[in-house]
Amino acid sequence: MKPTDELKKEHRAIIIMLNVLTEVARKLEAGQGADLKDLSDILEFLKVFADRCHHAKEEELLFPAMEKAGISGEPGPIEVMLAEHQAGRALIKNMEESISGITRGEDRAGLNFARQARAYADLLAAHIEKEDNILYPLADSRLSKKTQENLKKGFDRIEREIVGPGRHQEFHRLLDRLEEKYLVQAESG
Repeated sequence: MKPTDELKKEHRAIIIMLNVLTEVARKLEAGQGADLKDLSDILEFLKVFADRCHHAKEEELLFPAMEKAGISGEPGPIEVMLAEHQAGRALIKNMEESISGITRGEDRAGLNFARQARAYADLLAAHIEKEDNILYPLADSRLSKKTQENLKKGFDRIEREIVGPGRHQEFHRLLDRLEEKYLVQAESG
């Protein structure tokens, strides 16, 4: 499996969480409230799985390897991806602040969370589309087999050192639980 295949597989998990996040936003907009534990768990997934794991693999390893292979970092597709990572981090911060507002009982906090959640889901869905269909095929065509092997080793190191043993599996269990609660039940209800 190529390193970009691993990243695409992670994208599939992130997309499921984006769908959960969108459903949570819909419920908040409909005045149905939210499970604060679920909101916190969703943000933990986005901060650790999507950002500190997935984006770290790109920012620390893939993008520098691509630049070394002659794929332009600035201005170019890599610069756009980095800017979108930063925009996503800002939206997560805003969602965290909204959760604090919900906890304090602020009237508009739930709607603000929903607005930030929808913006984040839209941003990341478009971001993933660009990476899967433009950036990763470009990387696959330009990176040597040895570079790809080194990337895979680096990805494994990030999994061990940043995410931690067993954490990836915990996130998948969380994803399964939230998918069942928000997506499967929504379809059957």
